[in-house]
Amino acid sequence: MQLFYNSNIKKEDTTFTFDKEESKHIVKVLRKKEKDIINITNGCGYLFISEIISASEKKCEVKITSVKFQETSKYKLHIAVAPTKMNDRFELFLEKATEIGIHEITPLICEHSERKVYKKIEQKKFYKLP
Repeated sequence: MQLFYNSNIKKEDTTFTFDKEESKHIVKVLRKKEKDIINITNGCGYLFISEIISASEKKCEVKITSVKFQETSKYKLHIAVAPTKMNDRFELFLEKATEIGIHEITPLICEHSERKVYKKIEQKKFYKLP
């Protein structure tokens, strides 16, 4: 399921317009067209099921057909992991772990870790979901 995120969408909205960059992604990259169904979330537990009513690279407009609210889980998932030798792989892990619902990620520096110093640690914002 493709899921689009936009914090500006509200549960009262009946239509929504994506910005130019997201519109181009939807129309050109994903090849979505009018009457295609897409899912949008605002990150507050709401899932908006919508139908594309206007598909252009500069402005993609959708009509919201239904809104579902998903209660937050009663548990929190926390994972601790030693960073890999390659920063790109660790960043990919962070992205995918967040996508599957891990709430908190703690990097560990272990005795046999390949990476003892994490150069960009002050720039890294480890994902912490509410």
